[in-house]
Amino acid sequence: MKILREPLLHFIVLGAALFALYYFVNDDPLPENPRSIIVDETILVRLSQTFERTWMRPPTAEEFDGLVESHIKEEILYREGLALGLDKDDLIIRRRMQQKFEFLNADLVELTPPTEAELQQYLDSNADKYRQPESISFQQVFIKTSGSEVDPQARAGRVLTSLVNNEFSAAEMKAMGDPSMLPRNMQDESKAGIARVFGGKFAELVATAEKGSWSGPYLSGYGLHLVYLSEFNPGRDSRLEEVARNVERDLTAERTRNANNQFYQALRKRYSIEVQSPQASAAASPQPAN
Repeated sequence: MKILREPLLHFIVLGAALFALYYFVNDDPLPENPRSIIVDETILVRLSQTFERTWMRPPTAEEFDGLVESHIKEEILYREGLALGLDKDDLIIRRRMQQKFEFLNADLVELTPPTEAELQQYLDSNADKYRQPESISFQQVFIKTSGSEVDPQARAGRVLTSLVNNEFSAAEMKAMGDPSMLPRNMQDESKAGIARVFGGKFAELVATAEKGSWSGPYLSGYGLHLVYLSEFNPGRDSRLEEVARNVERDLTAERTRNANNQFYQALRKRYSIEVQSPQASAAASPQPAN
């Protein structure tokens, strides 16, 4: 059973099957003359379908003739390039062939969709990756620290006392503090989201503020802030139903990478590989005579 699951065996079997299928289905013999180019019905249909998928309409007679001529030109230049060895040591061609081979292997190794138990196991093993971030809701009053003749700390202390004593109406609250482009309220925001607006140090301070009361002042890169923390939900591990799609995507990608690596390792064993160090190559090179 282990042998039957080997990707290399899948590749060999499918390659043989494709060759046999071509042999029995294709009536036209392969051209023995490399200068012979046959544009058969299969190619003509493919050219027409490709054009139609691109332009959402069939090609005109003139356009179809152009497609055929472009195919012939491509085939001629391709064969001439092979004859001149232009495909050798070309990094782009090598990488393209590598990609096509990996795509072929991906088609050969058909992965079974993971079960719910497997998804849960993967989630448990990578809980931090899918962890729900903390969410914070707060209101802030801004006190500027520059351009004022009044001590900002003292002023912030007085405003904080008034806020704690609830000496302002809701309408008056909107006019509290100094005007700024900063949001006065943030709802269900992560610590990272708060840090992007106010800075990391401020985000850390808000996360440790006492819930349900005014506190501060807290310093940011903009000035001082008085904060009312209305809600703080600590981060938690996600449930599978919340992140099932992402977990399945990541688990499938990991399995695909593993299958590709197993396939590559099986191919690698077929080669004798020698990696020469620069020092060894230099030692083997003839030394100039004095």
